[in-house]
Parts: sequence; structure tokens; C-alpha cells
Amino acid sequence: MFAKVLIILVPLQTNMFHMNKEEIKNISDWVVYYSQRGKLTFSRNELVGNFTHLSEQTIKNNLKLLIKKGSIFPVFRGFYSVIPVSYALMGIVPPEFYINDLMKFLNRPYYVSLLNAAALYGASHQKPQVFSVITSLPSLRDTTKRNTKISFISTRKTIPQQWLKTFRGENGDFWVSNSELTAADLITFQKKIGGINRACTVLYELAEKINFEQLDKSFFKYVPTATIQRLGYLLENELEQKKLAEILFKKSTEFGLEFSKIPLKNGKSAENCETNAKWKIIINEIIEIDDL
Repeated sequence: MFAKVLIILVPLQTNMFHMNKEEIKNISDWVVYYSQRGKLTFSRNELVGNFTHLSEQTIKNNLKLLIKKGSIFPVFRGFYSVIPVSYALMGIVPPEFYINDLMKFLNRPYYVSLLNAAALYGASHQKPQVFSVITSLPSLRDTTKRNTKISFISTRKTIPQQWLKTFRGENGDFWVSNSELTAADLITFQKKIGGINRACTVLYELAEKINFEQLDKSFFKYVPTATIQRLGYLLENELEQKKLAEILFKKSTEFGLEFSKIPLKNGKSAENCETNAKWKIIINEIIEIDDL
């Protein structure tokens, strides 16, 4: 009779035996040592500083080998993530795993936004195909690695920390827009998510998490007035959220916003279209909420 044998394949970074610092002899050992102690991201500059006796080309070759083995994942130029055993079969880790460390590496303020933020509030019935991050100027180039795309959206304005929240990820906390800022960003950057109808579909699900009573002047300083107008109009007239819309209108008046006539949808003719007098929105688009 043959005994059953269970074979477990253990990737490099989950070495069962804890390594002592004195045992570090090469880059592979270094990655194992620090990953065992919770350091799951690192930069090439760190390796250069720790392995001064190695040439830059040798370090690059070592990194390529670790990537090929599936031990690490090249997140961004010069920045890497260890692949935990739970993601070993996929060979990648989700952006939530490393986004905070990446933005520290880039020395950028940021927050996770749009559909990714909405999903964290339970307001996205489809998994976002793009990971959206709002950050400061100068612009960062979008990055795609193994079907994981990070879209960096740059703003000239100072990112308002008070309208952000932290969410706990597998590798620590990361910053996310709160539900009110998420709602505004969905309108401001509607083209990034597929248009105003998609934005409305997500807003419909997000509405129960929104509390406009807490808004102050800083919110209206950061969010474009045109966004406030479109958001208010949609909440009141398309999403059956008259109470929310009224609070937003009251706050807009309180902080001195001046509305000008604007089309509901940019880039589309507004000729002979009705105008909503309250929000000064030219209604040049028929809103269709996707089936939920």
C-alpha cells in the first residue's frame, strides 16, 4: 500500500526557516530575510546601497532572475514587490498591496479613486479593469504590467487630506477618497470610467454612503463648480436623491458658489435643449442607468 504524500511548493519569499542577517550572501537572501520581517516592497536603490560590491548590471541580472522565478513583481521602474504565496499562481499582486509604498517611493501625495474607491464602499457591481490613482503634478505615465493597469490622474490642486480615508490592505493601509469626494470625482473624471451613464450607475449605489452635511469650504475649493452642478442635478432629477441634492445645494449657496450655464455632457451639442434653472444645467443627454 502506498502512503499519500502531500507536496507543497514553497516560493522563495516564504522560506519556512527564518534567516539571520548574517546569513545574507546574495540578493535572493536579502529579499527572503526582509520579506520574513514584513518588508514586502523594495527599490533597486536599496539593493545598490546594500550590495556596494556588485555592479549595477549584476543587480539588474539578479532582479531579472527573481522576476523569472516568480519571486518578485516589477511594479514600477526601479520598484518591486515580493509575491506572497497567496498570489504565487497568478504571478502578480494587486495594486492595493503596494500602492502606498509605491507612492512613498515616488514621493507623491495620492489617493485611490473612481471605481476602485466606489468598490470599497460597496458601490461597484463590476470589478474595475483599471486601478485609478489621483496624484499631484508633474504627470506620471500610466503603467500596465501583466494585465494590471494603473492610471495616474494628476491634479494641480493640493490633495485635501481631510476628505480621504485609510483602508486596511494586506500589506498595510492605503489612502482612498471618502464617499463624498468619490461621488464628485466620478463626475469630474467621467471619461475615465466610460462616461456619464456609467458614473450615474455607480452613484446610484454609492448614494446611501454619502453625507453632504459635513462638507466645508475646502471641499468646494477642491471640487470644480461644474462638477457640483452636474452632481446636484443628477442626484435630484435622475437618481431620486432629492434630500442629498438639497443639502448639496444649500452648502453650495452657503459657501458662495456661482453657477453658470453648462451642458450636462461636454462635447455634445446643447442647441435647443432645456435648461434646469436651479442647477443651470443644459440637459443635452438622456441618462440611462445600467441594469444592476
